[in-house]
Amino acid sequence: MKYLKKMESLPDNRYNRVCTRVNKQLNMIRTAVIIAWISFATFFLGIVTILVSFFSRTGNAPHLVARFWAKSILFVSRVKVSVKGISKIDPSGSYVFMANHQSNFDIPVLLGCLPFQFRWLAKAELFRVPVFGRGMRGCGYISIDRSNRRAAFASLKTASETIRNGASVLIFPEGTRSLDGKIRPFKKGGFILTINAGVPIIPIVIKGTWFIMPKDRLIIKPRNVTLEILEPIDTSKYTRAEKDDLIEDVRKIMCESFEKKE
Repeated sequence: MKYLKKMESLPDNRYNRVCTRVNKQLNMIRTAVIIAWISFATFFLGIVTILVSFFSRTGNAPHLVARFWAKSILFVSRVKVSVKGISKIDPSGSYVFMANHQSNFDIPVLLGCLPFQFRWLAKAELFRVPVFGRGMRGCGYISIDRSNRRAAFASLKTASETIRNGASVLIFPEGTRSLDGKIRPFKKGGFILTINAGVPIIPIVIKGTWFIMPKDRLIIKPRNVTLEILEPIDTSKYTRAEKDDLIEDVRKIMCESFEKKE
């Protein structure tokens, strides 16, 4: 109480500076706790995922372990996610999910809040992380090396086979995280994959994760997130020659939803 009375007696400008300093320190402590948990959960559940993968031919069981990993991170980080449009997805269907990419927190948000089996199409660098990368392989996730054109097309072929076997694939069509929170231009690879596989695209719009942890900031700040699932897009009317039209159509739909005020 004495401390609070002392704070209240300070001039406004000094009081604001003290509050700002305290908030920064609290954010740093919170971030350290969250990072410590992520490190522990990644190591421990990564090993569990690897072990489970030896007994799973489909990768479904390891994916469930990965989902628990994601939910634990959201819980510790105090991130609440509101999911809209879940009824638009047929759990028995195969799709290519396409989500905008604002932050590292997009991964636990999607993994923890989409109650369906899917396989990530993720950059090769993630698969080189000890334990984590081996766990991703155990889940059946697909590595794509963007620096090697031939390897990238081989990854797309693997993803097409995965879809034909009845699984869905999730990609970030922007290819990397947004610097300013806005939706970036889309890469072509995921759309070639979708046209080749002949399955619908499910656009997913994420709002709020950029404020939790932007690309150029390490500090983690809790915030509510919205994950909106949009109407499936039929890709059967597009050919590979018309992939640019498909890209434009999907991006337009996602941008309109992203920019729409709640």
